[in-house]
Amino acid sequence: MRRYLVGSLAAALLHSAAGAQTMPPIAYPDTRKGDVVETQFGEAIADPYRWLENDVRTDPQVAEWVKQQNSVTDAYLATLPQRAWFADRIKQLMDYERFGLPVKAGQQYFYTRNSGLQNQSQLFVRTGLNGAPRLLIDPNSWAKDGATALDAWEPSEKGRYLAYSVQDGGTDWRIIKLLDVATGKVLDDEVRWAKFTTIQWVGEEGFLYSRFPEPAKGAEFQSRNFNHAVYFHRIGTPASADQLVFATPDRPEVSHRATVTNGGRYAVIVSSIGTDARNQIRVIDLKQRKGSGPKSGWKSSSLIKGFDNKWEPVDAIGNRLWFVTDKDAPRGRLVSVDLTGKIYKWTDVVAQRPETLERATIVGNKLVLAYLKDASTRAEVYDLTGKRPQVLTLNGIGTASGFTGKPGDPETFYSFTSFNQPATIQRLDLATMQSSLFAAPKLAFNPDDFAIEQRFYTSKDGTRVPMFIVRKKALVGKPLPTLLYGYGGFDISLTPGYSASRMAWLDAGGAYALANLRGGGEYGKAWHDAGRLAKKQNVFDDFIAAGEYLIAEGITPKGGLTVQGGSNGGLLVGAVVNQRPDLFAAGNAAVGVMDMLRFDRFTAGRYWTDDYGFPNKEADFKVLRAYSPYHNIRSGKDYPAVLVTTADTDDRVVPGHSFKYTAALQAAQAGPKPHLIRIETRAGHGAGKPTDKAVAESADVLAFLAQWSGLATPK
Repeated sequence: MRRYLVGSLAAALLHSAAGAQTMPPIAYPDTRKGDVVETQFGEAIADPYRWLENDVRTDPQVAEWVKQQNSVTDAYLATLPQRAWFADRIKQLMDYERFGLPVKAGQQYFYTRNSGLQNQSQLFVRTGLNGAPRLLIDPNSWAKDGATALDAWEPSEKGRYLAYSVQDGGTDWRIIKLLDVATGKVLDDEVRWAKFTTIQWVGEEGFLYSRFPEPAKGAEFQSRNFNHAVYFHRIGTPASADQLVFATPDRPEVSHRATVTNGGRYAVIVSSIGTDARNQIRVIDLKQRKGSGPKSGWKSSSLIKGFDNKWEPVDAIGNRLWFVTDKDAPRGRLVSVDLTGKIYKWTDVVAQRPETLERATIVGNKLVLAYLKDASTRAEVYDLTGKRPQVLTLNGIGTASGFTGKPGDPETFYSFTSFNQPATIQRLDLATMQSSLFAAPKLAFNPDDFAIEQRFYTSKDGTRVPMFIVRKKALVGKPLPTLLYGYGGFDISLTPGYSASRMAWLDAGGAYALANLRGGGEYGKAWHDAGRLAKKQNVFDDFIAAGEYLIAEGITPKGGLTVQGGSNGGLLVGAVVNQRPDLFAAGNAAVGVMDMLRFDRFTAGRYWTDDYGFPNKEADFKVLRAYSPYHNIRSGKDYPAVLVTTADTDDRVVPGHSFKYTAALQAAQAGPKPHLIRIETRAGHGAGKPTDKAVAESADVLAFLAQWSGLATPK
């Protein structure tokens, strides 16, 4: 028997904010309930939809469930009058020429370019800054559906070769390939099962990378990942001959990545457990690699022991290495170490400041430091001793990134973006400290039409939390249907940036709010710690308080507030909808972590215990059980309209999380509004998604949120 949803008890009316529009009833597919019940710390935990954890590629029943759910969702979305307008407007707002940051190797500059609506950006090279561009890689030719993407790429030191990684169908697995830059010929070299890796050249010989052992057949997208190791691939040799550089077989849970300092003197091995920036550091002196002494081969020396603090390598000049660390500095400081002699000598270079130090680079004979001040970038340039700071003038509230290069370079490139400004690429002359335009987009809107402000609101426990609010200047002072976005986890900072889909929402007359919740990295370690483990509820309280503030201040009407979040943000949406279903008109939980009692059983889930805790430890279990979206759906409460979005190849947060949550929500007596799931095929957690799929998904999500918040698109 199928369960039927109607828009109201009488005539399927939409929420009053959206007007009295009649919608057809929705018949949810039947979802089989299993009898799985497990006792954890004295509590019987039912998991009737455990079977939906199975891989959609190999389980016919799960595949059929996905087919039926998509059929119902597609039929509903097709009735939304806003859908076509959003699809057209998002395309218009994405249809501009855009460039990635240039990378210099030898006399050549490498950069990505997208003409506008290409599914994947192409990679170009030019000789000299003003040379003619030459197409090097076009990933649009790799797959008919556009779902095979160029991921990372790295030219060798002199620019003779380029190593690049390929991402197929959205998976986290990478295939690394090589090409000859002069001829554009793809070489026979191929490395598989790379994941969570850098590509770091050792001269022109080959490169360092990280990979896991090949998984068992059929378990590629669900099995947990252990025994991460760093390898060296030599050009012209098979992957089976790759040399093991560093591994910890006695500690299979530890991950490792390599970075090679400019000039190729040192390889720095950065090891970590979980997602926390708590590192051990080992150093390989590449100058002695081919010798016969005690440091020959890939022998490494320990520099930082214990997984206690963040140690992010910056670069090296001579025997001196620079690091960004939070040791004795929760908002970050810059230090250096002299590697000559048996006793390493550490020096403070730039002390901790009130702002959060995000990253540092060495370019030319300068240090470039990027700080976050209230979630917006502040960039400063110092000499190599950390003296004589110069503030780099940026174009208002926004995010600057890049500032890469090598010691001795005369220039660096950086991008700047904001809510109303797609990324522009600037070239900074380090001698004059003057910026000049490298690339700027031609826009289909006027940035000056939009107001950007930052406000601070008070959360449940009295903490002041920042929030950006964006809307048309002409609509300031009027309550508008509002899209509230949040994340709140893993030390990740949400900063201003351009999104064509969000600009379409603003162009339609809505408001957009970005809340910088605790759990993120906006204010350093203390801000992160205040929103994880036993304090995770603070994140949900911050998000709920943001919604209450938007209504109380008249920015959005009651019944006009929608919420959106992805990954950890999908968990956020699921949790707050459970806790305050009355507050929100609609929500989009994207690729969310929804079963907090089993998240560590799949792929990379075991890493997340740094933020979430361990489900098999009683104290952590009680915290997780209290907010797990799947386990806390409140039957009998009227829930907002919910659209869950996920993808079949998401091997970061496996789609079983979203499948189980949706099945439970549909089975609950959770009110008359729709509770649907949209499942993309040949897509993953988000990276590498082709433009046409991204446009279609965004149009569906925005149409759904607009329908239930009362946002009427222009005629």
